[in-house]
Amino acid sequence: MRQGCLSLKKTLSEVFYLLREELKFLYILLVIVVVLLLLPIFKVPFYWIRFITNILLWIGLTESLNIITGYTGRVDFGHVAFFGVGAYTVAISISYGFYWPIGLVLSGIFALLLAILIGAPTLRLHGAYFAIATWSFAEALKQLFNVLRETGASYGISVPAILSSIDAYYLILFLTVSSIITNITIEKHKLGFAFRAIRDGEIAAATLGVNISKYRLIAFMISALYAGFLGGAYALWINYVYPGDAFAGLKTDQMFVMLLLGGVGSYLGPIIGATVLLTILEVLWTYWTEIWYMVFLGTVIMFIVLLMPQGIVGLILKRREFISIRRILREALIGQS
Repeated sequence: MRQGCLSLKKTLSEVFYLLREELKFLYILLVIVVVLLLLPIFKVPFYWIRFITNILLWIGLTESLNIITGYTGRVDFGHVAFFGVGAYTVAISISYGFYWPIGLVLSGIFALLLAILIGAPTLRLHGAYFAIATWSFAEALKQLFNVLRETGASYGISVPAILSSIDAYYLILFLTVSSIITNITIEKHKLGFAFRAIRDGEIAAATLGVNISKYRLIAFMISALYAGFLGGAYALWINYVYPGDAFAGLKTDQMFVMLLLGGVGSYLGPIIGATVLLTILEVLWTYWTEIWYMVFLGTVIMFIVLLMPQGIVGLILKRREFISIRRILREALIGQS
């Protein structure tokens, strides 16, 4: 009886310890968000506002990719398609006289509708077939926008400078924080359990009554929604949209590197991965051509796959598990003595 009580006490102690560690991360994130909200008030140099805006944009995009790739295990190599459609939706809607908030809302809606159009036939595919299908669709859209006169063809569309740099900063901050909150909610909600069940064992999940097609499509739609919103915000920030940038395959590649570096299937992964990678690139960018940049991305991918398959978040979790086990063993030894 006494041993059973001690075992229960140790289990509860471990659970409370892990909860406290989780809350620490959330408190740190809250403090960072407050600092970011106050940053422009202290008249930070324009360079830093632009640099942080870029990091926030990539965190949001990688969080959106994490929903479909990290939680459901579907490798979406065409994720940039939703970003590009969102950017062009804002640019075209403003050119037709719509207010920019309406264009921004439409950017998310059109990206979501595109996800339904692509996802309905392709989400049934497995492994590399889905990745190739989404990549092909993104490339097809890029070529289509390259020839359409209504979208400015390869020259693109100029977007009026409606928002200041500070306004764009706050808009992208809001969208990125929203994407992080969505990822956290998914992780803790039954929706997230369904996503991970599909990722870890599709047949087992179906046996337990999980509607595979439904939940995959939901994940794809949420993922596309945020990519579309951020594409629209990007157009308002940069003030120019053209196919070679809006639908650039390099954007998807960079999202995957950030996700792998930070950790797949965790809301912290995109935050850490995007911040670390962009900080390194900002330091080295002035010395590199685009070719060396691609070599660097490839090297980072090989390094992660060989030495850190679970990313930086995986290393943090392993350390937490080690500390937790050491703590339990110490308490057990004290209890025996």
